[in-house]
Amino acid sequence: MSQKTTSSKPLAVSRRRFLSNSAAATGAAMLAPLAVDRSAHAAGSDVIRIGLIGCGGRGSGAAVNALNAGQDIRLVAMADIFDDRVRGARERIRLLKPEQVAVDDDRCFVGFDGYQQVIDSGVDAVLIAAASHFHPVHLRAAVAAGKHVFCEKPHAIDVPGLKIAQAACRQAQEKHLSLVSGLCWRYDPGVRATMQRVLDGAIGEIVAIQENYLTVPYILRQRQPEWSEMQYQFQNWYHFNWLSGDQTSQQLIHSLDKASWALGDKPPLKAFGLGGRQVCLDSKYGDQFDHHAVAFEYADGARVFGYCRDQPDCHNGTIDVLLGTKGRAFLPQRCRIEGENVWRYEGPKVSMYDVEHQELFASIRSGNPINNVDYMITSSMLGILAQMVCYTGQEITWDQAMQSTLDFSLDRYDWDAEPPLKPGYDGRYPTAMPGITKLV
Repeated sequence: MSQKTTSSKPLAVSRRRFLSNSAAATGAAMLAPLAVDRSAHAAGSDVIRIGLIGCGGRGSGAAVNALNAGQDIRLVAMADIFDDRVRGARERIRLLKPEQVAVDDDRCFVGFDGYQQVIDSGVDAVLIAAASHFHPVHLRAAVAAGKHVFCEKPHAIDVPGLKIAQAACRQAQEKHLSLVSGLCWRYDPGVRATMQRVLDGAIGEIVAIQENYLTVPYILRQRQPEWSEMQYQFQNWYHFNWLSGDQTSQQLIHSLDKASWALGDKPPLKAFGLGGRQVCLDSKYGDQFDHHAVAFEYADGARVFGYCRDQPDCHNGTIDVLLGTKGRAFLPQRCRIEGENVWRYEGPKVSMYDVEHQELFASIRSGNPINNVDYMITSSMLGILAQMVCYTGQEITWDQAMQSTLDFSLDRYDWDAEPPLKPGYDGRYPTAMPGITKLV
């Protein structure tokens, strides 16, 4: 996946406006940048410097979760392709963590190459939460520079990108870097406890798993007159397949990841699916399907059935039902097991988002790196395969899918570049047609 970028620039914020906003929010001045050698924390220093790449809601949340992991953590650099996202995120995070935010204006980077500026700013670790389209390239750059990484899911939305991400994960292992995935349910105490019992045989041999991720359309941003087509699609990136990979990679991936976990993180033999765009037809919904149903077949005969829907005013619910020869397990709320080995999770309820960062930074401090490559690549591919079978209407094997050459990357990234998708004569964006769309 090639990437050509424009140069980024520091965020332009007046000193008066900055101090006014800061005083109103926290009543405290920003901490000065901390000159700490990258390896110093491993020798007992009390500071770990982090940089944030992608300053939307998920990125801002990840930064707060990271800062929650210890008073020795400082946010010192930030980047986004939109300057208002950087400004807004810096203020939101500083409101909550005033003593741990040390991001001067010259450490706020705006532009398609802002991620590299953050990586080169002297940080120890980076949090990657930009549009999913960029995750493989950002991950590769961070690991190449020797940084510990938290990377949001999905870790790729096409197979060429997946191979980039996989190579980066392996390189992180070789470099003894910690790499934590944003597949957050792996860090939920209740889900962990339940899954351990499942893996220990509490429900017997797994026969089938039902995965529901039924919700409403995600954040929608109305087109503004001053936006170019490229700007509009990036503002609304969640609804464009070349930027997000559809809901199979954004939402259903969490459910498929839990199913994969229960089945030993082995890839399925093949899959088929149903899907389409029935209700969400307006151009604001981009080119995505609004419903998906996918069936995966595994070598031992187990089946995983995944359902995803993003339509208003319908039944909603996120649930995992694991059916075994000795019982059933239910996740993620009210984690419990029924059948021969009745059990219910009664332990503490804590934020899985905090836990994943607590474990990441504990590994950095101890010098004992953790690396989630064993599942993050497989689960990302499950989301990609789910989209493939729904869009083509064909049954596709895992091996066939892994040979796909469909590549969503662009030759050039800039606001005057042409997006790969344009609206039709009716203002709507064309989408896949099962039975007509081919596997590439």
